[in-house]
Amino acid sequence: MPAGPHREEGHETPSALIVIDMVNTYDHEDAGALLPSARKIVPVVADLLRAARDSRAPVIYVNDNFGQWRSHHGELVDAALAGPHADLVEPIRPDSEALFVLKARHSIFYETPLTYLLWELGARHVILCGQVTEQCVLYSALDAHIRHLDVSVVSDAVAHIHPELADAALEMMRRNMGARIVAGQDVTFTGAAGRRDPDGEG
Repeated sequence: MPAGPHREEGHETPSALIVIDMVNTYDHEDAGALLPSARKIVPVVADLLRAARDSRAPVIYVNDNFGQWRSHHGELVDAALAGPHADLVEPIRPDSEALFVLKARHSIFYETPLTYLLWELGARHVILCGQVTEQCVLYSALDAHIRHLDVSVVSDAVAHIHPELADAALEMMRRNMGARIVAGQDVTFTGAAGRRDPDGEG
Protein backbone atom coordinates (compact mmCIF):
# COMPACT_ATOMS: atom_id res chain seq x y z
CA MET A 1 0.00 0.00 0.00
CA PRO A 2 1.38 3.46 -0.80
CA ALA A 3 2.33 5.46 2.25
CA GLY A 4 0.22 8.39 3.30
CA PRO A 5 1.33 11.98 2.76
CA HIS A 6 4.34 13.26 4.66
CA ARG A 7 4.00 16.77 5.96
CA GLU A 8 6.34 19.30 4.42
CA GLU A 9 6.42 21.62 7.41
CA GLY A 10 9.92 22.45 8.53
CA HIS A 11 11.58 21.50 5.24
CA GLU A 12 14.41 24.02 5.12
CA THR A 13 16.10 23.12 1.82
CA PRO A 14 15.58 25.79 -0.86
CA SER A 15 12.86 24.49 -3.16
CA ALA A 16 11.59 24.86 -6.71
CA LEU A 17 8.20 23.89 -8.07
CA ILE A 18 8.53 21.79 -11.24
CA VAL A 19 5.42 21.63 -13.44
CA ILE A 20 5.74 18.69 -15.83
CA ASP A 21 4.00 18.54 -19.23
CA MET A 22 0.93 20.56 -18.23
CA VAL A 23 1.12 22.78 -21.32
CA ASN A 24 -0.68 20.23 -23.42
CA THR A 25 -3.11 19.99 -26.32
CA TYR A 26 -4.24 16.50 -25.22
CA ASP A 27 -4.37 15.21 -28.78
CA HIS A 28 -2.28 12.06 -28.16
CA GLU A 29 -3.55 8.49 -28.04
CA ASP A 30 -3.75 8.24 -24.24
CA ALA A 31 -5.59 11.54 -23.80
CA GLY A 32 -8.98 9.94 -23.23
CA ALA A 33 -7.68 8.03 -20.22
CA LEU A 34 -5.58 10.96 -18.96
CA LEU A 35 -8.11 13.79 -19.16
CA PRO A 36 -10.31 12.86 -16.16
CA SER A 37 -7.26 12.72 -13.89
CA ALA A 38 -5.81 15.91 -15.38
CA ARG A 39 -9.05 17.77 -14.66
CA LYS A 40 -8.83 16.79 -11.00
CA ILE A 41 -5.29 18.04 -10.52
CA VAL A 42 -5.52 21.43 -12.27
CA PRO A 43 -6.98 23.27 -9.22
CA VAL A 44 -4.27 21.80 -6.97
CA VAL A 45 -1.52 22.76 -9.41
CA ALA A 46 -2.99 26.28 -9.56
CA ASP A 47 -2.85 26.49 -5.75
CA LEU A 48 0.76 25.29 -5.76
CA LEU A 49 1.67 27.93 -8.31
CA ARG A 50 0.15 30.68 -6.17
CA ALA A 51 1.93 29.41 -3.05
CA ALA A 52 5.29 29.17 -4.82
CA ARG A 53 4.96 32.66 -6.26
CA ASP A 54 3.93 34.08 -2.88
CA SER A 55 7.00 32.45 -1.33
CA ARG A 56 9.27 33.66 -4.14
CA ALA A 57 10.29 30.07 -4.84
CA PRO A 58 11.25 29.39 -8.47
CA VAL A 59 8.58 27.95 -10.74
CA ILE A 60 9.94 25.89 -13.63
CA TYR A 61 7.75 24.44 -16.34
CA VAL A 62 9.43 21.46 -18.00
CA ASN A 63 7.44 20.47 -21.03
CA ASP A 64 7.54 18.05 -23.90
CA ASN A 65 8.24 19.77 -27.21
CA PHE A 66 5.89 17.29 -28.96
CA GLY A 67 8.48 16.84 -31.69
CA GLN A 68 8.24 20.48 -32.75
CA TRP A 69 11.94 21.20 -32.83
CA ARG A 70 11.41 24.78 -33.97
CA SER A 71 8.96 25.55 -31.21
CA HIS A 72 9.76 27.77 -28.27
CA HIS A 73 7.62 27.76 -25.17
CA GLY A 74 5.41 30.63 -26.32
CA GLU A 75 4.31 28.63 -29.34
CA LEU A 76 3.52 25.62 -27.17
CA VAL A 77 1.45 27.75 -24.78
CA ASP A 78 -0.40 29.40 -27.65
CA ALA A 79 -1.19 26.03 -29.24
CA ALA A 80 -2.48 24.61 -25.97
CA LEU A 81 -4.66 27.66 -25.32
CA ALA A 82 -6.09 27.44 -28.84
CA GLY A 83 -6.95 23.78 -28.45
CA PRO A 84 -10.12 22.06 -27.24
CA HIS A 85 -8.83 21.70 -23.68
CA ALA A 86 -7.69 25.26 -23.06
CA ASP A 87 -9.64 25.19 -19.78
CA LEU A 88 -6.98 22.86 -18.40
CA VAL A 89 -4.15 25.19 -19.38
CA GLU A 90 -5.50 28.68 -18.68
CA PRO A 91 -5.58 28.33 -14.84
CA ILE A 92 -1.95 27.18 -14.77
CA ARG A 93 -0.41 29.05 -17.68
CA PRO A 94 3.13 30.38 -17.12
CA ASP A 95 3.37 33.95 -15.86
CA SER A 96 6.12 36.42 -16.73
CA GLU A 97 8.34 35.20 -13.87
CA ALA A 98 8.11 31.49 -14.72
CA LEU A 99 11.06 29.63 -16.17
CA PHE A 100 10.56 27.16 -19.01
CA VAL A 101 12.64 24.17 -20.10
CA LEU A 102 11.81 22.08 -23.16
CA LYS A 103 12.38 18.32 -23.07
CA ALA A 104 12.16 15.67 -25.76
CA ARG A 105 11.99 12.49 -23.66
CA HIS A 106 10.39 11.32 -20.43
CA SER A 107 12.78 12.69 -17.82
CA ILE A 108 12.89 16.41 -17.10
CA PHE A 109 16.68 16.08 -16.83
CA TYR A 110 17.49 14.10 -19.99
CA GLU A 111 19.50 16.35 -22.34
CA THR A 112 18.08 19.51 -20.73
CA PRO A 113 19.79 22.33 -18.78
CA LEU A 114 17.62 21.73 -15.70
CA THR A 115 20.42 20.48 -13.44
CA TYR A 116 22.48 23.58 -14.17
CA LEU A 117 19.45 25.85 -13.77
CA LEU A 118 18.61 24.41 -10.34
CA TRP A 119 22.23 24.86 -9.29
CA GLU A 120 22.19 28.50 -10.42
CA LEU A 121 18.96 29.10 -8.53
CA GLY A 122 20.30 27.47 -5.37
CA ALA A 123 17.37 25.03 -5.32
CA ARG A 124 18.19 21.62 -3.84
CA HIS A 125 14.61 20.43 -3.29
CA VAL A 126 12.33 19.79 -6.26
CA ILE A 127 8.58 19.63 -5.75
CA LEU A 128 7.09 17.71 -8.67
CA CYS A 129 3.60 18.07 -10.09
CA GLY A 130 2.06 17.44 -13.49
CA GLN A 131 1.75 14.37 -15.70
CA VAL A 132 2.03 11.45 -16.11
CA THR A 133 2.61 9.89 -12.67
CA GLU A 134 3.69 6.48 -13.96
CA GLN A 135 5.79 7.88 -16.78
CA CYS A 136 7.47 11.29 -16.82
CA VAL A 137 6.97 12.01 -13.11
CA LEU A 138 8.43 8.64 -12.11
CA TYR A 139 11.48 8.90 -14.37
CA SER A 140 12.06 12.51 -13.37
CA ALA A 141 11.96 11.63 -9.68
CA LEU A 142 14.58 8.93 -10.27
CA ASP A 143 16.84 11.31 -12.15
CA ALA A 144 16.45 13.93 -9.41
CA HIS A 145 17.32 11.33 -6.77
CA ILE A 146 20.52 10.24 -8.51
CA ARG A 147 21.52 13.91 -8.68
CA HIS A 148 21.29 14.08 -4.88
CA LEU A 149 18.32 16.43 -4.92
CA ASP A 150 15.58 16.24 -2.31
CA VAL A 151 12.35 15.16 -4.01
CA SER A 152 8.72 15.72 -3.11
CA VAL A 153 5.86 14.48 -5.28
CA VAL A 154 2.47 16.10 -4.75
CA SER A 155 0.12 13.12 -4.88
CA ASP A 156 -3.05 15.11 -5.63
CA ALA A 157 -1.27 17.22 -8.27
CA VAL A 158 0.00 14.43 -10.51
CA ALA A 159 -2.27 12.93 -13.18
CA HIS A 160 -2.27 9.34 -14.36
CA ILE A 161 -3.40 7.18 -17.24
CA HIS A 162 -3.50 3.88 -15.34
CA PRO A 163 -4.46 4.31 -11.65
CA GLU A 164 -2.93 1.01 -10.52
CA LEU A 165 0.40 1.90 -12.13
CA ALA A 166 0.25 5.38 -10.64
CA ASP A 167 -0.16 3.95 -7.15
CA ALA A 168 2.78 1.63 -7.74
CA ALA A 169 4.86 4.51 -9.11
CA LEU A 170 4.20 6.64 -6.04
CA GLU A 171 5.25 3.76 -3.80
CA MET A 172 8.41 3.21 -5.85
CA MET A 173 9.28 6.90 -5.58
CA ARG A 174 8.73 6.82 -1.84
CA ARG A 175 10.52 3.56 -1.15
CA ASN A 176 13.29 3.46 -3.75
CA MET A 177 14.03 7.15 -4.28
CA GLY A 178 13.38 8.57 -0.83
CA ALA A 179 10.74 10.90 -2.22
CA ARG A 180 8.25 12.57 0.08
CA ILE A 181 4.73 11.82 -1.12
CA VAL A 182 2.76 14.86 0.00
CA ALA A 183 -0.69 16.38 -0.35
CA GLY A 184 -0.91 19.81 -1.93
CA GLN A 185 -2.30 21.39 1.22
CA ASP A 186 0.81 20.26 3.14
CA VAL A 187 3.40 21.75 0.79
CA THR A 188 5.42 24.73 1.96
CA PHE A 189 8.04 26.45 -0.16
CA THR A 190 11.43 27.78 0.81
CA GLY A 191 12.81 30.45 -1.50
CA ALA A 192 16.03 29.41 -3.22
CA ALA A 193 19.19 31.16 -2.08
CA GLY A 194 20.24 31.92 -5.64
CA ARG A 195 16.94 33.46 -6.73
CA ARG A 196 17.55 36.87 -8.20
CA ASP A 197 15.35 39.82 -7.44
CA PRO A 198 13.31 40.86 -10.50
CA ASP A 199 14.91 44.29 -10.23
CA GLY A 200 18.39 42.78 -10.24
CA GLU A 201 19.20 43.62 -6.65
CA GLY A 202 19.85 40.04 -5.51
